[in-house]
Amino acid sequence: MSRAERLLDLLQVLRRHRHPVSGRRLAQETGVSLRTLYRDIASLQAQGAAIEGEPGLGYVLRPGFTLPPLMFREEEIEALVLGMRWVAGRADGPLAVAAGDALAKIAAVLPADLRERLDASTLMVGPAETAPDGIDLSLLRGAIRMQHKVAIRYRDAAGAGSERVIWPIALGFFERVRVVVAWCETRDDFRHFRTDRMEALTLTGERYPRPRHALLREWRAAQGIAS
Repeated sequence: MSRAERLLDLLQVLRRHRHPVSGRRLAQETGVSLRTLYRDIASLQAQGAAIEGEPGLGYVLRPGFTLPPLMFREEEIEALVLGMRWVAGRADGPLAVAAGDALAKIAAVLPADLRERLDASTLMVGPAETAPDGIDLSLLRGAIRMQHKVAIRYRDAAGAGSERVIWPIALGFFERVRVVVAWCETRDDFRHFRTDRMEALTLTGERYPRPRHALLREWRAAQGIAS
């Protein structure tokens, strides 16, 4: 591993920790000696990295610090390309465009050799027959971000129609369908709604009364999913 890669790994490890981490633990996680770890931290600080702390107290990367575009490993490049291609082929139009824009921004800051590897990636995403959505998913995604209630007109698997007010908290993308996880005011419980069975969606502009992260935690517990 080159020195540049080692310094980047150290920054990535620091990003994973929100609280001060001892130098000994950082040395173990990055696979270097404690002496090398101290030298690497000093080097990063000299280059402008917002690392606070000292030996004996621990180190923390100041919130808001943006990593410089040093480099990506080949596996990281392949993961980025494959993920963006999956989004481009499976997500709604605006999100697919955003995936292409994000990949272009990444390519713009990569060194020439890594940009060539990104462009020449051989990992492909196969075609999918995704059921067409009955609503504008960008509106739904916006409601999730804003933690707003939405009113929907829905038709279940048996063809029965209903009108609901739901609190959307997550959107799952599957091979053939997209599913909204939401609290349903009609059922007073969590429910899952396929977007291809939604016939209409109306933004209420009304914030739901409980935090989304708390609702997600309760939903995971109800489903037996580890947080």
